[in-house]
Amino acid sequence: MDISRKSKPTASQIIFITLFLLYMIIPIIATYVFSIATRWDRSILPEGYTLQGYRDAMKNPYFLITLKNSLVLSFGSVLVSLLLIVPTVYWVHLKVRLAKPLLDILMILPFGIPGVVLALALVQVYNFAPLNRSPVLLTSAMVVFTMPFMYRSVSNNLEAIDIPTLTEAAQSLGANTIDILVKVIIPNILPGILSGSLLVFATVFAEFTLARLIVGAGFKTFPMLLVEYTRKDGTIAAGLSVISFTIAWIVSLLILWVGGKGMKTSQDVIKAH
Repeated sequence: MDISRKSKPTASQIIFITLFLLYMIIPIIATYVFSIATRWDRSILPEGYTLQGYRDAMKNPYFLITLKNSLVLSFGSVLVSLLLIVPTVYWVHLKVRLAKPLLDILMILPFGIPGVVLALALVQVYNFAPLNRSPVLLTSAMVVFTMPFMYRSVSNNLEAIDIPTLTEAAQSLGANTIDILVKVIIPNILPGILSGSLLVFATVFAEFTLARLIVGAGFKTFPMLLVEYTRKDGTIAAGLSVISFTIAWIVSLLILWVGGKGMKTSQDVIKAH
């Protein structure tokens, strides 16, 4: 039997994949082109090209402020999600397996709660200083909103490894719980942690509704600035969208690069032992 012949994609598969890629890529390319177009409403191609939209966007005094706020919010949400979810899910998989179905159900709830409802509920419940309409409350809301992404990625990777055996082996060598989690479990589930971190970062960085309703102008984020320009100047709004895409991709590549380095180091240590 010729296995190589069977593994070749069919013409219909190639067409389907090509159409899917075009469907995903064309809007992004169009946004990039529109951001540098002088005018693009009377012909198939822009009538000219300019970077004036980017210059105008960067001249806005809130450009760097909102960019910094969004980055702080995104990285903060990723960090809090990791600190909450990784130890909890590890403990449930190791000691309280009966609670896993309940945890799976709870992790579905954020998908069914609209962002508007979540934001208004948090504002009403935490209507006191210093949490009222603060970045801390916004970060907490973002963690709840993105929790399913981190949970599912971490949980799936924990299912793929033998947690009891790894834990018992580490304990027999004198490791405590923190050492086991940091030096044994996390290196083995690093792909899941990276996937969850990327999903959380991308979602939080682009989130508008929660930020607008919880903190408003008190902690202005990059999506708020983008939405403001959609009502004023489409070219500048497109430029801000391109900047947002680019930053998300760069951060994603950095996270993957750091994660790849960490995985390589862990493998080298294991080989050395």
